[in-house]
Amino acid sequence: METPILNTINSPADLKQLALLELTQLATEIRSVLLNKVSQTGGHVGPNLGVVELTIAFHTIFDSPTDKVVWDVSHQSYTHKILTGRKQAWLDPAHYDDVSGYTAPEESPHDYFNIGHTSTSIALATGMAVARDSQHRSGNVMAVIGDGSLSGGLALEGLNTAATLQSNLIILVNDNGMSIAEDHGGLYTNLKELRETNGQADNNLFKAMGLDYRYVADGNDLAAMLDAFKAIKDIDHPTVLHVHTEKGRGYAPAIANKEAFHWHVPFDLATGETLHPSTGESYNDTIHATMEAELTQQHTPITAITAAIPGMYDLKRFGRNHPERYFDVGIAEQESISFAAGQAQQGLRPIVFHSGTFLQRAYDQLSHDLGINKLPVTVMVGGGNISAGDPTHQGTFDVAMLSNIPGLTYLAPTTKEELAAMMHWALHQNQGPVAIRVPGNGVHSAPLSDFDPARMRTVHAGQKVALLGVGSLLPLAEQVQTALLTHDVDATVLDPRNLSTLDTKTLTNLTANHQLVVTLEEASLSGGFGEKVASFYGNTDMHVLNFGAAKRFNDRETSAELWHEFKLTPAQVVSEITKAL
Repeated sequence: METPILNTINSPADLKQLALLELTQLATEIRSVLLNKVSQTGGHVGPNLGVVELTIAFHTIFDSPTDKVVWDVSHQSYTHKILTGRKQAWLDPAHYDDVSGYTAPEESPHDYFNIGHTSTSIALATGMAVARDSQHRSGNVMAVIGDGSLSGGLALEGLNTAATLQSNLIILVNDNGMSIAEDHGGLYTNLKELRETNGQADNNLFKAMGLDYRYVADGNDLAAMLDAFKAIKDIDHPTVLHVHTEKGRGYAPAIANKEAFHWHVPFDLATGETLHPSTGESYNDTIHATMEAELTQQHTPITAITAAIPGMYDLKRFGRNHPERYFDVGIAEQESISFAAGQAQQGLRPIVFHSGTFLQRAYDQLSHDLGINKLPVTVMVGGGNISAGDPTHQGTFDVAMLSNIPGLTYLAPTTKEELAAMMHWALHQNQGPVAIRVPGNGVHSAPLSDFDPARMRTVHAGQKVALLGVGSLLPLAEQVQTALLTHDVDATVLDPRNLSTLDTKTLTNLTANHQLVVTLEEASLSGGFGEKVASFYGNTDMHVLNFGAAKRFNDRETSAELWHEFKLTPAQVVSEITKAL
């Protein structure tokens, strides 16, 4: 049996000794190890399968790290990592967790940034090119950006700056006709026209911006990519290399369902079926039921807006039933908020659906366009949890970010009934924007007699200790309450509901028969809800304990490790309370 070619590759220099047939065989081997690992661990499937050839070609023709490549999002950098000395993380299950799913400078001199968000590569590369020139250094600088990422405003800002440079800069547009889901927006009409004319269309976004332009019709053809890179290596001016590839290349399930296999949980390699599918009710069911009720029963003029993450909320379900009310603006978080602001100003009631880790990209629009103008836009915020894995996708900073914008009300439901009530209230009030933190734990249900966003809900009335469980941590508060009974403490349990404005009446009333207030939140303690409570009691005899996440970018820790470190298990919370008492 022949030795796999991948066994001989320990650095990019090893590629330069291989013939085309050997490089082609290497591509096959890399696809196999990519699929083998992600089928077990989960990860970005389609993006990585689509760029195997162009990555091999880059490292064959160019001389990394003297020649530098910046991967946009960097969720397609698995082959790059395999070729730059990190292949054991794909070959040996014992080393699967050794590397990040994104580029990481601490791992290798071939990586330059921790990147997990989109549309940044061109701007970063322009800065690197200027630094190279000002320090009289040599080497190529290349940004690899997907067509989906071009819809982000920063990508266009980067192109605008790139056109002003007068030295080497290569912008590889990896065009597979997909974002996370389908591409949306006018620029994709031009990309389609360029693909259909082999790059010869008179309309050309990149030329219009003053950039040189070249086209490769089949970016999965290794020979074509080798030739394309040879032609532009050491080019002396900014150039766009527009490359057409196939997302999910080489794996039929990923080609048939490109959106599902953009990122996938562990799956059966033979069939593509999810190994441990989630079942049962989800909070998305509550959201959709509420939207349907608002449209059909309340006749509320709602719209649903997403910035390229429809799958997170199953929004295509709403889009199929109400296409005229559903808008995907592409990877353009700023546009999603300002677009909603314009709708709200003219009488519609838009609901914008976001992940907290992506919503930070639209902070100015949240503060300026919504906050200052007091526009009644509802923002659903998902992914608010203590998350590990990599530093680029963190779910703990949304509370500090949103709860401190003047005029914006940030609500944290604890049950599906509360979620529905909060959505209804948000869609019928006129005070200003409302954000709702969709719980990240399993669906909980409890009767709800009424809803007042200015008042905490008393779940259990006790004394001595008050437990304030924010959103998904209300169940933890209830577990702690039960455990404290064995210590002769019958604690009060409160559902805070409102993360931006304190219920000072309830907090003041607690001083009559409580000596300790405990806040539990699945968010950063710095700037969070607990700090507000502690500040309120600052000049009183009330003692306060705050439990939540540290202000940091978590990396390779597991969620269980983080919960233990932050003392968010029932036993740890009880221990801290008894010590404080």
